[in-house]
Amino acid sequence: MTPLQVLTDFFGYSKFRGSQEAVITAMLQGKDSIALMPTGAGKSVCYQVPAMVLSGLTLVISPLIALMKDQVDALNGLGIPATFINSTQSVSEQRFISEQVLQGKVKLLYVAPERLFSGSNGWMGFLKKANLCLVAVDEAHCVSQWGHDFRPEYLKIGLLREAFPDIPFLALTATADPQTRRDIAEKLALRNPQWFISSFDRPNISYQVALRSDAFQKLTGFLSGRSEDSGIIYCLSRKSVEETAEKLAALGFSALPYHAGLDKEVRDRHQELFIKDEVKIMVATIAFGMGIDKSNVRFVVHMNMPQSIESYYQETGRAGRDGLPSEALLFYSYGDSVTLTRMIENAENPEYVNVAKAKLAKMVQFCQLSSCRRRFLLTYFGEKPSEDCGNCDVCFRAGKQLDATIPAQMFLSTVVRLGESFGMGYVILVLRGSASAKIQEAHKSLSVFGIGKGQTEDHWKKLGNSLVREGYLISAGDPYPVLSLSPLAWEKLKSKEKIQLALESDEFRKGLVGEESYDKGLFEKLKNLRFSLARKLGVPPYLVFSDATLVEMAVHYPQDSSAFRMIHGVGQLKAERFGDDFLRVIRNYVVENQLKPKRTITVSVKKSGRSVPADTVYQTLKLFERGMDAEGIAVERGLSPRTVEGHLVELVEQGKIPVGSFLTVDEMEEILGEHRKQESGFLKPLKEFFGDKYSYFDLRLAVAHHTYSKRTLE
Repeated sequence: MTPLQVLTDFFGYSKFRGSQEAVITAMLQGKDSIALMPTGAGKSVCYQVPAMVLSGLTLVISPLIALMKDQVDALNGLGIPATFINSTQSVSEQRFISEQVLQGKVKLLYVAPERLFSGSNGWMGFLKKANLCLVAVDEAHCVSQWGHDFRPEYLKIGLLREAFPDIPFLALTATADPQTRRDIAEKLALRNPQWFISSFDRPNISYQVALRSDAFQKLTGFLSGRSEDSGIIYCLSRKSVEETAEKLAALGFSALPYHAGLDKEVRDRHQELFIKDEVKIMVATIAFGMGIDKSNVRFVVHMNMPQSIESYYQETGRAGRDGLPSEALLFYSYGDSVTLTRMIENAENPEYVNVAKAKLAKMVQFCQLSSCRRRFLLTYFGEKPSEDCGNCDVCFRAGKQLDATIPAQMFLSTVVRLGESFGMGYVILVLRGSASAKIQEAHKSLSVFGIGKGQTEDHWKKLGNSLVREGYLISAGDPYPVLSLSPLAWEKLKSKEKIQLALESDEFRKGLVGEESYDKGLFEKLKNLRFSLARKLGVPPYLVFSDATLVEMAVHYPQDSSAFRMIHGVGQLKAERFGDDFLRVIRNYVVENQLKPKRTITVSVKKSGRSVPADTVYQTLKLFERGMDAEGIAVERGLSPRTVEGHLVELVEQGKIPVGSFLTVDEMEEILGEHRKQESGFLKPLKEFFGDKYSYFDLRLAVAHHTYSKRTLE
């Protein structure tokens, strides 16, 4: 089988994403490689596909048992023979699996490094008999002491590399700064490894940072509109995990705690309930989540600031692995950096302390940003984004400022009259003229007492938070922060200048991915069916179908097996196992609601040797044929220009639109001439070569036309 056939028949996808195909090609050519891809970008496909193409066993070295079980269950559900060996199995179970491997009945074997290198257990001899053809090292950053999850056992993997000099090794990770990247190549003893560094951008994740004052109240407000969504809430300590989970459960939220202090049986049970969607929220320390392959986590909340950008990126990356809009909310206070600095300084290695402090300083900088958060993250990982993302709290507020001079002066004056000695809650009580027993008698006679009684408590909280965030107020002291005026505030008050404040965004949930509307009613029915089938099979619901696949069903309403098979994520085995059940629900829903099914065709699905555009791409094609450009189509359809440009590139690649509509022959020849010289095949080196002469859109169009021309010649 070819790699594309494996991808289509087993995984149900019509084309590879990002650098997946390039990595797979390197594996099939026997080259050592290192792939850095963001969480959710499909790293596992890079070794799972060649495992089915190559003759022999693929060994996957994975750090956590939970990850092994999830991936093996998912692969078996796709019809791919995979298994694992770990400490949860009896000796007889392990012996049976070993026999299956030696008989060639297993394509992928997952093992933890601790087991692989424990004592004289004969693993080297066993692997030589097992016809080993590929070794994949997952979470490869664990090999580096500069990485955020250092595992000493990973250092021994270099011995395995030496024992099998002719077998290609693939190291995979989602986060690694330049220092960690060097360590991965060196410590794993890889031989002239090819590097595949994908963009770290996760455009479907919205980033937001909020001050931690009244954090629990803000948290419950955030959760109240997301009762059907799965999410993870990270806390710094075991105590805060249990307190937060208990308080949320008391308010009716579906939440459970997870930390290393709980009995293993309790931890495993809580994790299983979360993975199977029987519990919506997992409140946890960072011990939870590494390798958890749950694709429909819709939000990740940090109640405290993480220690580094790498940790933050890794943990937020557990949201939105299916590509649908998801959210990352971080609560921050000055006290976080103090606490984490003390923890770092307890380490014995001075070099580690210096590196860790530098990483913490970057994390603090991220929390205090007044510019695009995604640009900061991508720049940290070595990328150079050319524009703001439009999908973080800072971008949402940009250009949405109001004249808040009068209420801001009222708030600031109250802080001053109270001697800059009280917190926000007390300031608001005085502003609103509260009858609370907390109010000191002397303060009831102040000129500011009750001047803000015409507005709600929530109004003043939002205003106060905005004044802190935009540098007019300083909130300091832990655990009870006190408000004081900044030099900027004093200057504004003295000069009687206007105070402009950004609006609190109510649009935080809008994403750059998943813009197409879908039938929410059908989606809920499909989710219920998926949950029922998953419970019968004893597997997590996302192993039946991902949320993204259900969304596509709720867009196109497939009516027969051929249309159902074209849905993204529906492989041959899943179509045979689940097709009848899902088609029955869809057909009934269409009849009951008197709907007209859409043409159900997905991008790059071949019919009679020609690719057919998806419904949303087809709409773009029709508007283009009417003479509209990308910007006009974006306005007409309410999509981002980047999305429309993606549609146009796909249409050029399918031969639906001539590339001459965008580029001249000379421009095409110039771009493709340089493209042929680039060994990597990536656009970034091309862009760096041409600079501003050609946009990424121009380059993608040229390469798309080249792909179409090659296909037609074949």
